[in-house]
Formats: sequence, structure tokens, C-alpha cells
Amino acid sequence: MRDDNENAAKHTHHASAARQSLVLRVTDSDFQREVLEKLARLEAKMDMLAGDTQPGRMKIAEDKIAALEKSEIRRSVYDRLVNAVITVAISAAIAMHDRLGIR
Repeated sequence: MRDDNENAAKHTHHASAARQSLVLRVTDSDFQREVLEKLARLEAKMDMLAGDTQPGRMKIAEDKIAALEKSEIRRSVYDRLVNAVITVAISAAIAMHDRLGIR
């Protein structure tokens, strides 16, 4: 009788251990699926930013910044030239105000 009780206890223990490992496998599977989904989203976002076969957002932003810098440099040169012409005209008017009769 004792052997029957021990066998029944072992069988019950084995069945509960199998249930536990099944629950852990489901949880592990859910966790793995969640991690893989997040990894896929991260990869998609990185491809969008860095670009995969086409230029990504970072490359497009870098190109726009480079174009703006060139435009700013060109505009800065024009602004300086205009400011120089205005300064020379004002300085000439101040220097010549007695001769021109400007009061």
C-alpha cells in the first residue's frame, strides 16, 4: 500500500511539475514574442532614421542643414555688402554735409 501511495504522490508531483513547466513555457513564449515584436519595431525605426536602401530621415535632415548653411553664408555675404554700402554712403554724407549744405 505504501508503494501505491508513493507512486501516486510521485505521479501527482510529476503532473504538477509538468503543468508548471507548461505555464513557464507559455510565459517564456509570450515574453520572447513581445521582445521580438519590440525588436522588429526598433529595427523599422532605425531603418527609417538611418535609411536602408533609400536615404533615411537623418540623411535628409543633414542635406537640408547643409543647404541652409550654404544659403546662410551666401546671405551673410550679401548682408555685409549692403551694410558696407550703407555705411560708406552715411559716412560720405556726414563728411560732405558742409559742402553739400545739408543741415
